[in-house]
Amino acid sequence: MKLKKITCALFFMFTFPAVAADKGTLTIPTTAVTGNPLGVGSDQMVVPISILNGRELSLKRENTLAETLNSIPGVSNSSFGPSAGRPMIRGMDSDRIKILQNGVNNLDASNLSFDHGVSIDPLIIEQIDVIRGPATLLYGGGAVGGVVNAIDHRIPKEKFEGITGRGEVRYGGANLEQSNAAVVDVGTGNFVMHFDAYNRDAKNLKIPGNALSARKSASKSWDPADLVYKSYTGDHGTNKLINSQSETKGGAIGVSMIFDRGYAGVSYAKHQTQYGSPLESAVSIDMDNDRFDFASEIRDLGTFFDRAKFRAAYTDYMHKEIEGGAINTTFKNQGVDGTFELGHQPILGIKGVMGLQFESGKFQALGAEAFVPSSKTNSQSAYVYEELPINQHKVTFGLRHGQHDVDSKGGGSFVAANKSFKTNNGAIGGLYTLNSQWSLTGNLSHNERAPSYFELYANGVHAATGTYEQGQANLKIEKSNGLDSQIRWKSGQDSLTLGGYFTKFSNYIGLRSTDNLDVDENYKISQFSGIKAEFKGVELEGKSMLTDNLQLNVRGDYVDAKDKTNGGYVPRISPLKLGAGLKYEFDRFGARLDVLHAFRQDRVASNYNYQGGRELITDAYTNVSMMATYKLPTQLNLEAFTRANNLLDEEIREHASFLKDIAPMGGRSIMFGLRGEF
Repeated sequence: MKLKKITCALFFMFTFPAVAADKGTLTIPTTAVTGNPLGVGSDQMVVPISILNGRELSLKRENTLAETLNSIPGVSNSSFGPSAGRPMIRGMDSDRIKILQNGVNNLDASNLSFDHGVSIDPLIIEQIDVIRGPATLLYGGGAVGGVVNAIDHRIPKEKFEGITGRGEVRYGGANLEQSNAAVVDVGTGNFVMHFDAYNRDAKNLKIPGNALSARKSASKSWDPADLVYKSYTGDHGTNKLINSQSETKGGAIGVSMIFDRGYAGVSYAKHQTQYGSPLESAVSIDMDNDRFDFASEIRDLGTFFDRAKFRAAYTDYMHKEIEGGAINTTFKNQGVDGTFELGHQPILGIKGVMGLQFESGKFQALGAEAFVPSSKTNSQSAYVYEELPINQHKVTFGLRHGQHDVDSKGGGSFVAANKSFKTNNGAIGGLYTLNSQWSLTGNLSHNERAPSYFELYANGVHAATGTYEQGQANLKIEKSNGLDSQIRWKSGQDSLTLGGYFTKFSNYIGLRSTDNLDVDENYKISQFSGIKAEFKGVELEGKSMLTDNLQLNVRGDYVDAKDKTNGGYVPRISPLKLGAGLKYEFDRFGARLDVLHAFRQDRVASNYNYQGGRELITDAYTNVSMMATYKLPTQLNLEAFTRANNLLDEEIREHASFLKDIAPMGGRSIMFGLRGEF
């Protein structure tokens, strides 16, 4: 019934192409807006950035934000089944990866636990920017690993008259997904309104063979009942992943007034999703997120500061963990995050911005499995970012200073505490143009991250990890120094980028296993502590037009992350991956074939618990996928598409996934869809 209603709505919208053609088309910026406040394109960025937008993004949309980004070098998915997954960049996750929506922090609880989903649905996103590597200058000390910025146009920024929009419906895939989305913008010149709505219904994931890996079956896990290590006997399904279904719906409304020298607008968005936890067949999560955004920009001020920009969001997030039909634990996160930025006139050729960022959040965990206390986090930061063009070259530099207060209310087994941290971040980089085709970039950075509330104050059983998690209130600031460089080549539509990086941590905070038991002597204690660590790796991305209609694409990435204090490796590090693809387009028809090979990952951590057991080796796999598109010969701008994944029906287990040995990726599948714009 839902699919029928949305399909009718899309048909109704597509009957207005003449209106849009007569009155104009809404212009949506598609250049990089993340990582450089001066608005330069991605070719002029010093930091590595990848952009998904337009038709390419539309055809790559998946259940989660992380899965949508799986084609980007250096990005992996810390999935907890098909409905929950947070992007990992260069082996780093949690608070080291900032997830933004329109440049403002996305406040949910996905950084706290792997089974908590990200409250952004890719169906309505217009562009995704991914910065690989430290972006701490502009987005805070937490962005040591990188930034993912999901951009919509819920707050329109350009004048527009008429009606325009897009929509799509799709069915199929390994989880028999049935989803649809519609986006509409209505403008009368200076006054523009935005509407969007989406819903997604997915069944249990089809998998090749047993959900439980052979290695997990043969391994020993800690049994709290008998206080001994036993063989793992959990049943998570055969050919179907038990309790992996989901249902999502949401929408938004926004309005803007467009002026000659800027704009001001507000929006309200609602996101709801219910999904099962493959770890436990009787557990599901009910997530509800309300978000209010405000954004404004004024240009050409005619003073030393020629541009002012302000953006802020208030988020009211809640999710309930339901077990056996009853609410077991409730997580709430309410907060405000915003940035005020001033761009200045050139000084001796130097141009840049000065900014203030603020965040105030209140987190609560209520119920049987509340392993963290109610807490408050307040942060204020000031930053400056500058660029100096030198002929065809460029030098960039910046500084950031932050004050962070992380307070615990205490109660029960939790201590009441007030912790304050001061962080300082700095970077200097450059772009050197060798000739019209070749260029070099480099970036040297010092990064500091304040410990989060759960790293400081956690003290309880965490069902998702199967351990007793214990924070340390005396944790010091996480500090690192990093070097990032790339060599870039571009000639017409052909391009190649090869990059390398090295990051050295003097205090890398992570959850590490101990042999101690909790006070009830049931669970092994895992404790947040700091170690010395080194991350290094390489990334490759390129494309070449073999003929006028045929394009070759290549990609690859490798990361090595070592624990320099205890020896061994940091956990859940993605293995070496190499991929190649062919993309063909002629007239109305398009086709694509992609092959990605992930090598065996045997560099595993020795002091990290996976559901009471050690991290296990992950076998290699090859994922072959295909896609075909056809633009229908109608007056409407409609395109039919079909997408097939895992054509070899391989057992694909992503090493970065917390449930890799319990919940493999989907088996051989095919999806059909129809998308359109007007």
